[in-house]
Amino acid sequence: MSKPHLLSAQALVEAYRKRSLSPVEATRSCLDRIAALDGRLNAFCLVDEDSALADARASEARWMRGQPAGLVDGVPTSIKDLFLTKKWPTMRGSLTVSREQSCDVDAPPVARLREQGAVFLGKTTTTEFGHKGVGDSPLTGITRNPWNTDLTPGGSSCGAGVAAAAAMAPLNLGSDGGGSIRIPASFCGVFGIKPGYGRVPSAPAGTAGSLPANGPLTRTVADAALMLQVISGDDSRDWTSLPEPGLELLGQLESGVSGLRIAYARTIGTAPVTGEVDAAVATAAETFRSLGADVEEIALDLPGAVEAYYAILSVTLGTTLDGFTEAQRALVDPGLLILADDGRRLSAFDYARALHVARAAIGVAMRKLHERYDLLLLPSMPRTAFRVGEDFPGDTGGQWRADWTPFSFPFNLTCQPACSIPCGLSSDGLPIGLQIVGRVRDEALVLRAARAFETTRHFPSPNL
Repeated sequence: MSKPHLLSAQALVEAYRKRSLSPVEATRSCLDRIAALDGRLNAFCLVDEDSALADARASEARWMRGQPAGLVDGVPTSIKDLFLTKKWPTMRGSLTVSREQSCDVDAPPVARLREQGAVFLGKTTTTEFGHKGVGDSPLTGITRNPWNTDLTPGGSSCGAGVAAAAAMAPLNLGSDGGGSIRIPASFCGVFGIKPGYGRVPSAPAGTAGSLPANGPLTRTVADAALMLQVISGDDSRDWTSLPEPGLELLGQLESGVSGLRIAYARTIGTAPVTGEVDAAVATAAETFRSLGADVEEIALDLPGAVEAYYAILSVTLGTTLDGFTEAQRALVDPGLLILADDGRRLSAFDYARALHVARAAIGVAMRKLHERYDLLLLPSMPRTAFRVGEDFPGDTGGQWRADWTPFSFPFNLTCQPACSIPCGLSSDGLPIGLQIVGRVRDEALVLRAARAFETTRHFPSPNL
């Protein structure tokens, strides 16, 4: 097989089972792909070829014995550089973290992947402490979109999105505290799902509470379901992880959407959407009708979401930088300093109102919506990718803005599962993402709907 890196994780596992391909061949192909492209794209901040090939040889031996370790044994996988990973440093996109540190423990989702035989290629780039939705950091510089290297891939899981789109790895672990999986999925033309809070455990505990969620970026819905099934489950290191063993996602994937009640919103409130994004998402809604779903267009407004999210995010980042010296602050992304300093100035009373009162109102509004509808469709992003080096479109170095990501962070506030799936290309050849949002804890239905939509079209890959 001449290009194993182009195969899905499921296809690789089947090839290993039939002994028509070995994990060593697949890993070598992915490593060669990274070597060929990453000088232009900058998706990886660490590639450990020796370790990856050693893991692949161990996997090959297990397959030869007919004793694979799990669902992803031998599948090349990347890890976002916010996750602790044995033997490797976790730099978090920051010049303030020592390059000499390494770790003797895996974060929970990394541990689950390792237990089930995944081959770790290396770590992918992230924005500094995952604080923004584009693809650059003081540590690693600019990560570039494989569809057009003058444009951002989105972030903060920028490297994971690029690694998926550029076929560097079939499985890519990311995290999402306000859109950090769905933004790069939309801009890079791949599939990404933010599970509901607690579905995938996190450790060590962070200061962002229930905003972030860990999840996959992949080229197919089935691969994301496979990966999410592996990394989900209880972990004693995370007291908020859901005690639901044996989550079954793959068995329901082909059940379709016939008879489902689906809401379709063109925007949230008055957030502007480009004409091409609006048209592509409208066409996607019609596709769901053709698949047998009852789709109803609604007006959706979630007042107070921006203010609540900004308060929670800024306090989180203010806590992250607490105790930094002036020398350390001089090394930090300027946009991160603005956010962190705003958080440090926020009163405890205002923070509590945002966290418990304003957030609750948004959560209740979405719970009520889901009393009537099984799923919600809306754009992942209001536009396609923009130029690298900007924190938001038209950035002039001013205050942080949420208006360019109005459709992602509300569902971090509500802890709902939400995915982004490609639904078209703009006139200048850039991917457009459709977002599918489900009830709390119903990742299975989100994946099922995404798979039904995926069967209706072939989405192209970037020409690299």
